[in-house]
Amino acid sequence: MTDIILKAEHLKKVFVSGKKSMTAVDDVSFELNRGECLGIVGESGSGKSTIAKMITHLEAVTEGQVFLKGKDITHESIRKKCLDGMAHIPEDRHKDGLVLDYDLQQNLVLQSYFTKRFQNHGFLKFDAIRSYAEELIKKFDIRSGQGVNSIVRGMSGGNQQKAIIARELDRNPDIVIAVQPVRGLDVGAIEYIHKQLIAQRDAGKAVLLVSLELDEVMNVSDRILVMYEGEIVADVNPKKVTTEELGLYMAGAKRSVNNEK
Repeated sequence: MTDIILKAEHLKKVFVSGKKSMTAVDDVSFELNRGECLGIVGESGSGKSTIAKMITHLEAVTEGQVFLKGKDITHESIRKKCLDGMAHIPEDRHKDGLVLDYDLQQNLVLQSYFTKRFQNHGFLKFDAIRSYAEELIKKFDIRSGQGVNSIVRGMSGGNQQKAIIARELDRNPDIVIAVQPVRGLDVGAIEYIHKQLIAQRDAGKAVLLVSLELDEVMNVSDRILVMYEGEIVADVNPKKVTTEELGLYMAGAKRSVNNEK
């Protein structure tokens, strides 16, 4: 069994608008191992979120390849990547993580409603969905006024994020892609989410954490990639680098992709 869960090779993303083009990610390669949390950090516009979107298929890859457990998943659909063992906590939970006008139980089975557990010849098993949702609400401490029937739009940001985490992690994924997972949340929710990510890493899963927050990446990651203008400019060990040094890399004032680990 290989320890390499995710491998990105020469990823490139070019956005085209009319006669103009902009390269957001330029020849990015890296590997992520089983039982490792890899942080990707960079200023806004550095290309870090675009990398996550290419890996999860929210954006098409212009050039390069993505491998999951040795399998080329570059052009696979979002559903197929989920079935292959990928969990995704998206940057925009309202746009990409939830259907806000659905209730909580419907949102908790968005990635699995089509399986035999929850449907029979195209007919949903509502009792099974409700029972499963109640299990996740208890297991992940999701708080809402009307339980499984709560409309997700009316829930707090922290509990919306807990719902996404519950849905994604309960599928027992091989890799978790988390993009700005604590943005806009209170201290209690931030601590809870960080503990969940670390627990996944400790259970032997691979975790890819994409964030703008230096403290978050330093505290949670085992290794950090720094992005600047679409390229990786540093690959560092958080125990051997300061936030000041990371800031210099992020600003483009320092570059070294061969740092000691």
